[in-house]
Order: sequence, then C-alpha cells, then structure tokens
Amino acid sequence: MTDKRPTLTLKPKAKPARSSAPRSGAQPSRPAAKPDQERGAAAGPKPGQPAGAKPSYRPSPEREAAVARRERPEAPRDTGRDAGRDSARLRQSHEVKVAPQRDYRPDLKADSLALALLGAASAVARVRGGAALPQALGAVFAAYDATPQARGAIQDIAYRTMRQLGRTETLLGLMTSKAPEPPMLGALLCAALALLDPPQGTTPPYEAFTVVDQAVHAAASHPDFAHAKAMVNAVLRRFLREREALVAEALKQPLARWNYPQWWIDSTRAAYPSQWEAILAAGNVHPPLTLRVNRRRLDVAAYLETLRAAGIEAAQVGPSAVRLAQAVNVSQIPGFHDGLVSVQDAGAQLAAPLLDLADGMRVLDACAAPGGKSGHILETADVELTSVDADAQRLARVGDNLGRLGLAAKLLAAEAQDASWWDGRPFDRILADVPCTASGIVRRHPDIRWLRRKSDTLQLATLSSKILDNLWQMLLPNGKLLFVTCSLWPQESEAQAAAFAARHDAIRLDAPGQLLPASGAAQDHDGLFYALFQKKAA
Repeated sequence: MTDKRPTLTLKPKAKPARSSAPRSGAQPSRPAAKPDQERGAAAGPKPGQPAGAKPSYRPSPEREAAVARRERPEAPRDTGRDAGRDSARLRQSHEVKVAPQRDYRPDLKADSLALALLGAASAVARVRGGAALPQALGAVFAAYDATPQARGAIQDIAYRTMRQLGRTETLLGLMTSKAPEPPMLGALLCAALALLDPPQGTTPPYEAFTVVDQAVHAAASHPDFAHAKAMVNAVLRRFLREREALVAEALKQPLARWNYPQWWIDSTRAAYPSQWEAILAAGNVHPPLTLRVNRRRLDVAAYLETLRAAGIEAAQVGPSAVRLAQAVNVSQIPGFHDGLVSVQDAGAQLAAPLLDLADGMRVLDACAAPGGKSGHILETADVELTSVDADAQRLARVGDNLGRLGLAAKLLAAEAQDASWWDGRPFDRILADVPCTASGIVRRHPDIRWLRRKSDTLQLATLSSKILDNLWQMLLPNGKLLFVTCSLWPQESEAQAAAFAARHDAIRLDAPGQLLPASGAAQDHDGLFYALFQKKAA
C-alpha cells in the first residue's frame, strides 16, 4: 500500500520516480512512515512488525474527523436540477485541510539536532502566522517540555532562520514547484538551509551531512509531513550539489540579498540614501551582549577586573557600558543576580543621563517595560519613580528587574495616552519611550521585519503623538521630557519631534538625535532616536 497524497516536486527537472525495490548492493534506508499512521487510521501489523504493535503517536481529534470524512463512501451523483447547488455545498475529499499539529511532541532525543530543528521550525511557522518570536519560542518550549540545552539550541536556530528568512525562502522557491505545506514543513527546510548556508565570513555551526540527516529525521518524526521526508532529503542534497548556482540566482532578488521585505528596503533607502546598505547589513549581524554597571555599587574598571578574573573578555563601550566579547548565559555573568550589572544596549543607556536627574525629583517612566531604563534612573539618583505600561504582564517584568537591583518604584498598568491614572501631581522629569515599529533593533529582534507592515509606521506615529501630548500636561514648568524611540523612520523620530515642539512651543535641548545601528571598537549600539524638550516657565 502506498501513500497517494500529492507532495512537492523538485524543479526545474523533475526525475521519474525510482523503483521501490532496493538496488543491488545498496544499503537499506530507514523504514518509511506507515501510510495508515500518516492518515491517522488504525493499521494492521506490517511485515516484521509484531501483532498488536501500537502506532508511534495518537492522531488529534481534528485529524481523525478528517480521516472519517475521507473514508465515507462517495454519495451517488445527482444529475438533476439540484446537482449544481449540491456540488457547491460539498467538498471533494482532497480539499479537506487538517489543522496543523504545531504542539505535537516528537519522540526525539532531547539533545538531538533533529529536535532543535523541529522546534525552531515550529517557532518560525508561528511567527509567519503573526506571533512574536519570544512568545512563539515560549509555546514551543512548553509543548516540547524542552531541557535548558534543547531550549538554547532551538532558540539559536530560530533566530538564525529569522535573520536569513528572505534568502532561504528564495532558495526554497528555486528548488520546489510550490510553497511547502503545512507551513511548518517549509520552516523546517528554511531552518536547515540557514544552517547549511551561513552568512558570508561565518563558520557553519554543523557539518552539512549532519544537518541533512537530522532534518530528514525531524521530518519523519512529525505526522503532518512524515510523508515528505524524501522531498526534504532531495531538496537539501540538491542545494549542496548546486549551491553556487542557486545562491547566485537567489541573490538577484533584493529579498534574498538583504533579508528584508521590499517595503522595508525601500523605506531605508529613501531615509538614508548614502547609508542604507550599511544599515540593512547591521540589522543582520548577531548583536553583542552589553551590560550596564551599577555605578552606585562599583565602578566600571573594577567590574572589568572581576570579569577578567572569571575568564570573560570584555571592553568598555560607554560611561556605564561593558560589551562582552562572547555572549554567555546571564547565570554565568558575575554579579548579575546581586544587582551589580544589568543587560542593556549601550544606546539605551543614554536615556537616564540625558534626564539630568537629581535626588528628590518626581519622575515618570512611560511605556516602561521591560524596565531597563527604570532601573538606570533609580541607579542614577534617589527619585520618586512611577513606571507605567499598558501591558500588565510586561509591567511585572519591571518589578522583577527592580527587585533584582534592590530598587522600588510605583508600578501602574495603564495606557500612556490616557490621563485617568494620573493623580494630578506634575512630574519634574518624564521619559517617553513611545511605541514604534522597532526598526532600529532588528538585530536583536529579527522577527520584527517579517511582522511589520508599511502601514504600521503611520498608525504607530499617530499613537505616539497622542502619548506625547498627554504626557506634556503632566510636566512641571521648567521640567524636561525625553522623547525616545527605537525606530529609524523619520515619521516616527525627527518628524515627530519637530511636530511636537511646534504644537507645544517646547524648548528643544541638546540630545543625540538619530543614532544609526553601529558596531565597532569604540561604538556598539542599536538604532535609537533621542529628543529632549523643556517646558517654558508659566
């Protein structure tokens, strides 16, 4: 009995199907997945299989229902006047689509590359369905009951795939006749291609034959696409044979060359005609791990000595910023759990000093989650801090971070564009890190480019202007408001700042303005924008 379901074909030259009989002298391949099991039906024992053997997984209720529909005897056709109406209501059996089993837990070794590839594929498919990558990974970790080692491998491959998604999807399109279904199958192929085709100048993390073998093993372990394991093997082996020609053809397309949607490429080029290529390239580089030293507890030089004693190479890249030469788990960072240091980008560490804080001030951190800037504010001066964020769950992270530092603030779950939460007491300083497209931090969050739409820029800029106008009324005369955004688009940054100053006759003070993403010995930071305003005395 053979599986009759159509699968992808390779292009441009599809080879005729090989005979199922083994060639003379050839090594037998792994047993193919049982066709009846692939369809979710109970199967009798195969040759060499003991009677009463159970299938390796239990199909989901949705799959069982779909199978039942397919196995019903075909109803006699109605050739009368109602035939057209009836046929419009009925679906042919081949049109039945079964819900993908993203949470299916495969029977794979916890430390295997196959499990890591499958987990990364599930996360990438979720992102393509609209989920943010951190939330997608959390769902995968829970479904797989992943060990810490497996979590690290799944996360690493998922982030690599997101950074190279344009290139791998283009390569996949050159080698297959249509988009792989279900989406998780395509994501598995993209994850494998990302490992086989790392960015120029970087070393492949695994041997090519290991990636191919484990990708095939991963496909065979999942009931949704076990039937396609031969296709996975063929696609990946073809890439290895024809890599040079396939990559050259793929790179003719901007999507593959830059790994961004076309609208994102166009927007960057329009905003920065002489720097757009460097900006796009910077967003595809793995970000460094940068720490903020709590200088109320120790100075940067002393902490660098602590790192050296622990065998961790690092360099100072800002007044309080230390960049590690090699990223490590936070549990391995000396002093992290004691509140001596925090993880924060060097560019983001400019916010607290720009506020010109003094002890006793009343300060507001609007849109505060996850709390890096709130912690820095309290490390800088003894102030009365209120931290506001619309997301109660993310606001809880602010409390966790401040607790680790031994600091405290008033936490409010509220919309920054709404004044109903305000007690009427004006603030001396306001930090407004407003919502934006986050186009300046894609090296840390590579999924953002695939989740955003061009129309988001205007919508988020409109929301940000409402937030700024609302917060301005909460500021004391002579007080200062720092407008921060992690966007590269002028509509969300400089144009927003200029319009705000004009609306409120605000005094604009010196601030860095637009920081483009940079990486080097002296500077290493994300792309952020800073504008500082002072309210005129009454």
